[in-house]
Amino acid sequence: MPPFKAFALAIALTFAHSTFASTTHTHSLHAHAGGRHRRQVAPTKVANWTSEGCYTDSVNARTLNGATFANGTGMTIELCIAFCNTNNFVLAGVEFGSQCYCDNFIQNNATTAPAADCNEPCVGNATESCGAANFLNVYSSGKTPPPPPATVPKVGNWTSLGCYSDGINGQRTLTVGMNLANPTSIEECTASCFAAGYRFSGTEFSTQCFCDTAINNGGAPIPITDCNMVCAGNASEFCGGPNALNMYNYTGNNLPPISTGGAAPPPGAAPVFPVTSGLPSSWSYIGCYVDNVDGRVFQFDGDGLTNATVQSCIGLCISQNFTVAGIEFSDQCFCGDELVNGAVIAADSTCDMGCAGNATEACGGPNRLSVYSSMKTVTALPVPSAQTTNLTGGWTYAGCWTDNAAGTRTLPWQLFLTLNNSVNACTTQCSDFGYNAAGMEFSDECYCGDITDIALNQATLAPETDCNMECSGDPIHLCGGPSRLQMYTWNVSSTVEPLYVFNRPANTGFYEFFVPGVVVPLIATLGINNKVTFLEKHGTSEFDNSTGAYELDLSLVSDFNAAWRTMHLQTDVFCSGSVILPDIGGRQINVGGWSLESTFGVRLYQPDGSAGVNGTNDWEENFEELSLQVGRWYPGALVLSNGSILVMGGETGSNAPPEPTLEILPLPAGGNTVFLDFLNRTDPYNLYPFLTMLPSGRIFTAYYNEARILDPVTFATVQTLPNMPGAVNNFLAGRTYPLEGSMIPFPQSAPYTDPLRVLICGGSTPGPAQVLDNCVSIEPEVENATWTLERMPSPRVMTCMVPLPDGTMMILNGAQEGVAGFGLASNPNLNALLYNPALPVGQRISILNNTIVARMYHSEAILLPDGRILVSGSDPQTPGLPEEMRIEVYIPPYLNQGITPPQYNISKTDFGYSQSFTITNVKVFHGSIANIKVSLVAAVSSTHGNAMGARTIFPAFSCSGTTCTITTPPNAFVSPPGWWQLFILDNAGTPSHSSWLRIGGDPAQLGLWPDLPGFTTPGL
Repeated sequence: MPPFKAFALAIALTFAHSTFASTTHTHSLHAHAGGRHRRQVAPTKVANWTSEGCYTDSVNARTLNGATFANGTGMTIELCIAFCNTNNFVLAGVEFGSQCYCDNFIQNNATTAPAADCNEPCVGNATESCGAANFLNVYSSGKTPPPPPATVPKVGNWTSLGCYSDGINGQRTLTVGMNLANPTSIEECTASCFAAGYRFSGTEFSTQCFCDTAINNGGAPIPITDCNMVCAGNASEFCGGPNALNMYNYTGNNLPPISTGGAAPPPGAAPVFPVTSGLPSSWSYIGCYVDNVDGRVFQFDGDGLTNATVQSCIGLCISQNFTVAGIEFSDQCFCGDELVNGAVIAADSTCDMGCAGNATEACGGPNRLSVYSSMKTVTALPVPSAQTTNLTGGWTYAGCWTDNAAGTRTLPWQLFLTLNNSVNACTTQCSDFGYNAAGMEFSDECYCGDITDIALNQATLAPETDCNMECSGDPIHLCGGPSRLQMYTWNVSSTVEPLYVFNRPANTGFYEFFVPGVVVPLIATLGINNKVTFLEKHGTSEFDNSTGAYELDLSLVSDFNAAWRTMHLQTDVFCSGSVILPDIGGRQINVGGWSLESTFGVRLYQPDGSAGVNGTNDWEENFEELSLQVGRWYPGALVLSNGSILVMGGETGSNAPPEPTLEILPLPAGGNTVFLDFLNRTDPYNLYPFLTMLPSGRIFTAYYNEARILDPVTFATVQTLPNMPGAVNNFLAGRTYPLEGSMIPFPQSAPYTDPLRVLICGGSTPGPAQVLDNCVSIEPEVENATWTLERMPSPRVMTCMVPLPDGTMMILNGAQEGVAGFGLASNPNLNALLYNPALPVGQRISILNNTIVARMYHSEAILLPDGRILVSGSDPQTPGLPEEMRIEVYIPPYLNQGITPPQYNISKTDFGYSQSFTITNVKVFHGSIANIKVSLVAAVSSTHGNAMGARTIFPAFSCSGTTCTITTPPNAFVSPPGWWQLFILDNAGTPSHSSWLRIGGDPAQLGLWPDLPGFTTPGL
């Protein structure tokens, strides 16, 4: 009989591919390898073996069906080839990073596939490709293979009767099992049956031999293809299959009398007995149990034991921390903590086979188990059934459904719950991540998705009897079957809320073309002169004559030649960071860069000019006089509450070691870099770390899948926050480059007593990328803070987010497959979303309009003074997707209502904290002044999904007539010193044109810095 299940590592989630061998189901546990900057390749020749290309594979019909093994940490192509060569096979195939398969022939009509489908890095060598899920990289030795295995038609007077069923209703077709002296072959089995005097001989499951005087218990011919397992002792012959016998009939007339040739005693043989003494402490004999009536009554197979005894089987189960042991058919050992599948006790006399290692001990029999336990009593659980009661939340049972009906999973998100799958475990995991359909398959697999996926992927209802496998973590309930899903759906009712609602407003706003670009920008920043500066990867530009920096006059976009002003950079800003200084000039500072001195770069630009009038200022940089203390590629930057600049993280250069430190600009007396162990530990998934000031004055940072609060003086960790949820099947998903999502704080409103919440949307997973379709948010300074997860309508990596003047956030740009980096993503996400934090959790996202322009790696989005969103860039270097110079704007719904924007006048624009000022001549064209809102949107620089400096405040205000008095925020913790766009909004949410204000002054006196050659300072 086939083994039920190999001992498995007890872990909650394993992200591994599954393989079927009839009723055997094993898992290959491995950690995915791979990097974001290098691609894996399949070598054309390894150890004189030649690549045959990428082949399809299936868990139900293996392409290579011979020897196999898995190595979860060290698999390489060379290792697999050596294994197959040692086992005398001419074909070797690697799959899913860690699995090796051998054969002499391509089986089951497998076909070649595009090389790109074999894209999983080998866990032992990330530069090599080791297939993928359902794809094999196949190699050939070039040797002539031996003949393929065949059904032996005749051995002497033994004639093949074909393939026969076995195990009908748990009963043997041939009832006498044989212990063979040599590995199983047709010759060995028929010779053993002849010697024992039996007329019928059958081989099963490659290693098993049975005899009898007649064909019993309903055994009948079945398709010859069901006998498809090669003999353990002769790879050229078939020896049955799972519950299938290669049957032979002896046609001669010289059979000897029936003797003791097998392990089952013939009539008159010496009896065997249970072992009642000499057992390990507390272990005792429980009884003889019937096996395999409704499935195996043990959940775990201890594998065949050489010279098995009762003691050796118990010892094996003890070593695996099990409390119940069972031995069957003389040498098959099973372990568990209870009996399952409606196990019933039988007469002790039916456990009548002697142990392979001690013929005086009873070791079960055909479908009989001699059971021992360290417990006084053993629980025998009933035959499992579909769970329909005691379900969590709004889950209801939906029946047994087909899977893979159209070659695609019915539900897309797959989890392996090796030892703990249950209906409630699976459904809870799915609903926690916002999925309203959950399915369990093959005992230990859990799938999550949406109810709409069921019809989309052509699944159909199947007979309930097709879902016949108990849950790996709940043996009294069913968890599907082979290619069958035990399906549950979330049922919305008067007492059960939907897991998510995606709003589809009639007014979605729209994209429109704005102006032709001159380069593919890397960073976009709106200056306080209301012009947009664009920086590109200067030294690595697509254009030989690029200067690396350009400024766009928004008032002149109808005149291309007049709209653009050429500016200049000295070093390469590729993957640098920018913020706007709180000095009187509103200077933009850019730090870090691509390589060598660029990584140390500190660059400053003071916006000048006005609408329609070119400025004359340019970027200033003098590496010899002013530089960072260490080189940084992909750094984060933040204006602190004291007005100085925090620069944090990155790498020492392009694809170089991490720079897990922070530093302060201007350099304080005695100031050195501060080592951050958490950045060192999480490299390379923490680049462009997210940063924001908290109302307590402390610093919040999020990086990879972690977050913490830092002291603003010592930068020591004050509090480590819970890890961010990631993918439903992979908690190792991340949110910062290269797994790139985007972060924006929620708006703050007077009187500023509510805790600040931050929102992070999108991301991806390391290794084979699974792009995230969720946002997470947290109030970091609330006691026992936890993350709130909300679904998005589609996956998104390389997300861009923009704070809007009405307190909502735009989510746009990015891809649905891959990670950030050149050539590492595909399937652009063309849809824009609107996130409204004022709505209930799970109902905050509205689906807006689509663009025709792919905005992927190196794309940006920023708020313009009139409330539109400027959208630029895309440098994917992915086939079929261009280097994008077109610049678009998105017209949000609030500007698509046909309402004239409000108007106001302001004379003074520089304020301290808790200071009141007035705006006059306030006009609204919808509603009344009494119903207006006032918002402050901080100056932002956008790059790589990081909206550096983002913050929105709704200050206290009052109006009398057409004059309104506004009070600035109370301190630099609520509102770090800096520049803000002031908007007023009518009661339909239509924003005015903004005016720039400075709040909080210049406490670090940046206006006098740097007092060095090559730099111009604006003063105080």
